[in-house]
Order: sequence, then C-alpha cells, then structure tokens
Amino acid sequence: MKFVDEVAIEVQAGRGGNGCLSFRREKFVPFGGPDGGDGGDGGDVWLVARSGLGTLADFRMKRHFKAESGSPGAGRQRTGARGADCEIAVPAGTLVRDVDTGELLGDLTTPGQRLLVAKGGTHGIGNTRFKSSVNRAPRQFTPGTLGERRRLQLELKLLADVGLLGLPNAGKSSLIRKLSAARPKVADYPFTTLRPALGVVDLPAGRGFVVADIPGLIAGAAEGAGLGHRFLRHLQRTLLLLHVIDLAPAEGEQAVIEGARQIIDELAAFDAQLAAKPRWLALNKCDLLDDDTRRERRERLLQALAWEGPVFEISALSGEGVARLVDALAAELERLRPAPEPTPAEAPAPYDPLA
Repeated sequence: MKFVDEVAIEVQAGRGGNGCLSFRREKFVPFGGPDGGDGGDGGDVWLVARSGLGTLADFRMKRHFKAESGSPGAGRQRTGARGADCEIAVPAGTLVRDVDTGELLGDLTTPGQRLLVAKGGTHGIGNTRFKSSVNRAPRQFTPGTLGERRRLQLELKLLADVGLLGLPNAGKSSLIRKLSAARPKVADYPFTTLRPALGVVDLPAGRGFVVADIPGLIAGAAEGAGLGHRFLRHLQRTLLLLHVIDLAPAEGEQAVIEGARQIIDELAAFDAQLAAKPRWLALNKCDLLDDDTRRERRERLLQALAWEGPVFEISALSGEGVARLVDALAAELERLRPAPEPTPAEAPAPYDPLA
C-alpha cells in the first residue's frame, strides 16, 4: 500500500429533522388539538484513532464524508429519529486542522481516542410545543438546522520512541531489519528508502520500544530537495534520535565528516526543537574497516563534530555492536519516558455510626 501522510477531506454533519405541524382527528374527540412531534437531531462526524493503521492511503479514493440527517417529527407527538453518527478511522498520531481557519482541532495519539469535528444540526420543534391557554390551535413549527460542514487537513506523524536519520545508503534500513521484524527493502546497490517504516524492538519486562526509519536526507532537504523534508515531521514525536553514519563510504574519509555535518545542518534548518532532541551516533559498517582505520576515522569524526554524546560502533549487516546499542537505548528510553500518573487513592468509606 502506498504511504500517504497528508490528505484533505470534507465532512458534513447531518441536518436536524423538521418539526411537524399536525392536529388530532379522532372519532368521539370533538376538540382534537395539536399533536405534531419534534424532529430528530442530525448525526455528528467523529474521527477515531485506530491501531493497525499506518497510513492515510484509504482517503485517496474517498474524501467526502456525511453523517445521517435526523428524521422529521410526525403526528401523535412522535419524535423523529436521531441521525446516525459518521465515524472515520484514522491512524494514531494524526493531527487535524481546519483548512479554512488553520485552527488545530486535535491530535489523536492514543488508539480509541475520538475527536468531534462536525456537530449535527438541532432538531425542529413541532406545533404541540406551541400550545398554550391562549393559543389552542397553533400552526407554528420550526425547521431543523443545518449540520456543520468542514474541510479538514489530516497530517500523520508516526508514533515512535527512536528515530533513525542519516544519508541515503547509511544502513538505516538494514539496522531496523536487524532490530525488529520490519522488512524494508535493502540491496547491494545504491538506492534510498522511499517511505517511512516502523519497527518494534521486542524486549522482556516491558522494555521494548518502537523505531522509525525515514528516507535518507540530502543537501537542501529542509528546503524541499529530495524526499527527506517530507518525512522529517515523523521524527518530531520521538524521544531520541539515532544518527546512523556510514564509516566506510566509497568516497573516502572526508565524506564521513561532510555527511555528518550535512545531517546536523538539515535538522537545524527544518526545526530547532527537533535538532535539540537527544541524539546518539551509530557508526555503521565498521566490519569493513581494520581496527586501526576504524579508530582513526572515529577520532577524526568526533573531533570535527566536537561530539561529546554517546557513540556506538556497529555493523547492521553482521550484528556487531547491535545488542549493546539496544540495551543502551532501552535504558535511556526508560529515563526519558514520562513517569506514569499515580493511580488516585480509593476514597475511604463514609462513617456509619450504626456499623
């Protein structure tokens, strides 16, 4: 399925049912009177976050959604049925904006979370409700009101704990395959990932975490070059960034330093808050270098970047150093995750003097 992370849709809530103008006409009832019932309210439009959805691709074919209108009232003071709501399933992590006003309506981050985006119309009133001591045969009734119509912009930001970033062919896809059951395409020739991928790192005792791999960045990505600028938003929800660097590129040692600086510059140009997130270095493809060359390139890179953060030497292909990296990530994420809210204490039973 094609990955789609931004789409515009139009929603229309149901119209309220009209009130009824009716009079009783029954045998042996000489003075009938009004008996028109109220209409039913129009249905609402809701967005509902669902687990198992990872893209907005379902909205490519259907972009218009409408709730059911309320039924009109009827004689014998019968109230019209309320219109059925329209529920639209979206992936968890979806931001919802009003296209016309630019207002942020909500952020659906938890499966099962619901957001009301269009309120149904109000029901009309039947003529029974206008009966009074001075108006025994009212002919007044009110129509139902229109439901809200809105144009919405849906924007998906993947929910992940760790975000992988780096140049094309740095080995991010190979690393996420080694860490999890995700299977993005990899090959022995140069190419780049075309869509984000999520992988779940399964660890015991609830220490597992989710990793997001986005397409590789190139120079000018924040200004629109290549694919990376489209998907940088998916790293904004992560707790930690893992900068994957190819330590053995075909272009030589200088390309290692220039490529690392390029990624740092693109992050800062796109979003200062994203650039300020905790970031670790993963020096990949170390198995292609001898010990002396590996050590020299590492020292020169860290010196050029004035790097003081955590650094890991790994091989996504052979698995060298990956287990140590996973343990360190799990420990750091436990520290970075917000503490769960304490469960409110159970209220004591009220005092019973007869007990």
